[in-house]
Amino acid sequence: MFGNGRMRLQPVYVEDVGQAIAKIMEWEQTGPTMFECGGPRVYSYEDLLRTVARAAGIKPILLPVTFVAWGAVAWISEWLPNPPITRNQVELMQIDSVSMPEMTGLEALGICPHSVEEILQDILRNQ
Repeated sequence: MFGNGRMRLQPVYVEDVGQAIAKIMEWEQTGPTMFECGGPRVYSYEDLLRTVARAAGIKPILLPVTFVAWGAVAWISEWLPNPPITRNQVELMQIDSVSMPEMTGLEALGICPHSVEEILQDILRNQ
């Protein structure tokens, strides 16, 4: 697990983002020109991993790994043709990635964002 797993994430379903882009392209109103697309729930990284594991019916063993160690792994990985992880990705995992509440989001476009749990059920049902 990246660090202590406390960084906050707000995953958004790709089809919700696609729908938002389509609506923005058709939008003739004056108003906000920037939108932040976030899912309906903010998770800690650890909670997100546990949510995915629970949906898949497995019990995870989550071990905290320092960002220094991840940085070293990423540096070595970058020598590969298709690195599984990069130093930029490690940097991004050190900061929260959530929508700012004061920004216009999916709801302003009439989109009710799908939850991670809902999408996981669909994915697992179709396998």
